[in-house]
Amino acid sequence: MPTEILMPALSPTMEEGTLAKWLVKEGDEVSSGDIIAEIETDKATMEFEAVDEGTIGKILIDEGTEGVKVNTPIAVLLEEGESGDDIGSTAPPEKKSEAATQEADEQPAPAPKAEAAPAASAADTTPAPAAPVKDGQRIFASPLARRIAADKGLDLTELKGSGPKGRIVKADVESATPGAAKASAPAEASPAPQATTAAAPAGPDAEQVRKMFDGREIEEVTLNGMRKTVAARLTEAKQTIPHFYLRRDIRLDALLKFRSDLNTQLEARGVKLSVNDFIIKACALALQAVPDANAVWAGDRIFKLTPSDVGVAVAVEGGLFVPVLKDAEQKSLSALSGEMKDMASRARDGKLAPHEYTGGSFAISNLGMFGIDNFDAVINPPHGAILAVGAGVKKPVVGEDGDLTVATVMSVTLSVDHRVIDGALGAELLKHIVDNLENPLGMLA
Repeated sequence: MPTEILMPALSPTMEEGTLAKWLVKEGDEVSSGDIIAEIETDKATMEFEAVDEGTIGKILIDEGTEGVKVNTPIAVLLEEGESGDDIGSTAPPEKKSEAATQEADEQPAPAPKAEAAPAASAADTTPAPAAPVKDGQRIFASPLARRIAADKGLDLTELKGSGPKGRIVKADVESATPGAAKASAPAEASPAPQATTAAAPAGPDAEQVRKMFDGREIEEVTLNGMRKTVAARLTEAKQTIPHFYLRRDIRLDALLKFRSDLNTQLEARGVKLSVNDFIIKACALALQAVPDANAVWAGDRIFKLTPSDVGVAVAVEGGLFVPVLKDAEQKSLSALSGEMKDMASRARDGKLAPHEYTGGSFAISNLGMFGIDNFDAVINPPHGAILAVGAGVKKPVVGEDGDLTVATVMSVTLSVDHRVIDGALGAELLKHIVDNLENPLGMLA
């Protein structure tokens, strides 16, 4: 039977997207791994790969269509031997019955780019076996998966699919061996409760606001996907996360001198370290020193991370990204500097892949370069904390000998999720961050 190709969720926060461009037309044959469309998500424009092989029988959503909900049918894929006449029973997306919606095979978000499967040869004309049935229920499997299973002598009723709704896909049958199908099924992890998107805050709607400014010159700005996502996630954060705030001043003079000396030595390599690079390293090491604070909230439990995966907020046109520097505690300052510059550049160009801006337990938001002395940042769910960094400014301070002197002082505020980190634990984490930055040589030990 014809298979519906559904609008995929190409990022963790995507609820709808724009079908920017079709790269195939009706009648084209596609194989698993072929790129068939470009889809604009809430973060970037991404390529969408075919999961199954077959022929594009009908395109349901025209390119350029905005606001296409995730899991909405966008095209119909025909199996071998089927024709356009078989599509007649396919109802338009908005008129599909509930049963039909439940039966639709969901398309998963593509994994990191893999080599496209070769197109079927002319000799490969064997129709895919019929869909198997177990206990009166149809076992959903892609045509390619059914054909490979038949060639390998696998019983699909004994396989557990890794696709949406348990659908068996190519990877499941390729990794299975006859007689060991059950063992090949991926282990089920305890599911963390799914985060819900926060409802829009109560308040006047657009028309009510428009009336307030009747007769005044205004410009109406339509929200793009990124701005909608930022609004929803930060509303969720402030409504559901019990924030508390810890503040410290950090003397930067030792760090600034150390940074200057290092940059002089690294100049021949074209490396120039920023203060932010030191802050990333300081936070990564602090999370290792206080492992209980290296954690995220997961609904009814807490997940503690072993590595220090640190996110850094990057402002882009129309919103922001939080690229995540993974295993930051293990990387040198120059490696962190190069990776951060690369990710920030690609974030501004909308070229970051979803796995590069998801995960992590901790984030940094630095507005010091804009002259902001101090501020409170909003936690990025499910992170346990975020460090807001202000500018380093000259201030009068009392030295260790009691004399009044001048030092470069940077104010930081640690916003903490009280469900994950208690006050004393948060204070210990911030103390380690401060110690690392005031004694930078120790970060290289």
